[in-house]
Amino acid sequence: MTSKTYTSRLFNQDVSGAKKAAETAPVYITVRGRPSHVLMTFAQYQKLSGASVSLADALYMPGAGEVDFELSREDLIVRDVDF
Repeated sequence: MTSKTYTSRLFNQDVSGAKKAAETAPVYITVRGRPSHVLMTFAQYQKLSGASVSLADALYMPGAGEVDFELSREDLIVRDVDF
């Protein structure tokens, strides 16, 4: 897994080549010799960011709609207020 480096000019001329190279390793894009962007696949990004499971997926409970429970009503003590 060796990364490749593209100049911004080369990247603009060969975007599809950069995308193919990013399938195997991150591609560094440079501007005036300095790294400015990194191109990687979305799967690689998810692996790095740890965002592979959404909150809804994490909280999903199959059969939760079939759980029987009773709610009891609480009586609240309310006092009069003078304005």
